[in-house]
Amino acid sequence: MASPSDQKATIIDGKAIAQTIRSEIANEVGLLYQKYDKVPGLAVVIVGNRKDSQSYVNMKRKACAEVGIKSFDIDLPEQVSEAHLISKVHELNAMPDVHGILVQLPLPRHINEEKVLTEISIEKDVDGFHPLNIGKLAMKGREPLFLPCTPKGCLELLARSGISVKGKKAVVVGRSNIVGLPISLLLLKADATVTVVHSHSPDPESFIREADIIIAAAGQAQMIKGSWIKPGAAVIDVGTNAVDDPTKKTGYRLVGDVHFKEACKVAGWITPVPGGVGPMTVAMLLRNTLDGAKRVIEQ
Repeated sequence: MASPSDQKATIIDGKAIAQTIRSEIANEVGLLYQKYDKVPGLAVVIVGNRKDSQSYVNMKRKACAEVGIKSFDIDLPEQVSEAHLISKVHELNAMPDVHGILVQLPLPRHINEEKVLTEISIEKDVDGFHPLNIGKLAMKGREPLFLPCTPKGCLELLARSGISVKGKKAVVVGRSNIVGLPISLLLLKADATVTVVHSHSPDPESFIREADIIIAAAGQAQMIKGSWIKPGAAVIDVGTNAVDDPTKKTGYRLVGDVHFKEACKVAGWITPVPGGVGPMTVAMLLRNTLDGAKRVIEQ
């Protein structure tokens, strides 16, 4: 018999939750088509042939097909000029059957990422990275048109696991534009008390120990130990880090920013890596695309 000290956290199954969301989206896409004879359209722009970017993009295109969203595939060579990429974005902005535009990051070095993202029409910014969308997210009483997919997915995981955020102490580990910063703003909007811990924070452990909700997005393999976690806390692990593992065919395995085995003994809820936040990011991208389409089609 397992001793009480082996208390196992509830594993939040991101794969299953994402699948539920996808079937909800597929139903809504079907209804749109029946009623208006139109479906949502997502343009996925990829520059160059980075293996990881290619596989992300294929996953996104496949997910679109699965729920009935039409995907427009724009594949550009590594050497493409910034001006050409921007004119492509302008073309997509003008296409009425494209409701969402996604430019896969990172872009090659010679292209200014910020410049390109700013050119995406705010009505089609399904990644939620347009400075206006992030700016509205930062302001009280303003609503962005789209929320960034990974942060939105993290909050959805909490909500669908019955974990309320209101009045809770939340600690976000990491402050990237893609995850840490927007999720801290989202948690604030949901009435949590938020602390952001980053590379210059002295003694991150002391902050993390206080947290009812931990969002780990630092990109540091297993930096958060079981002993840092308050018993019963909810842990959402956004990290995906490859560590050497000679027993695996690839020679590596993926781990999060949290020491999963240790954390399982103390946390109340935890997301696994892989199979936690990852599938939610794609589901939220589909959701954003559907919402963007509904705004246009149901006018």
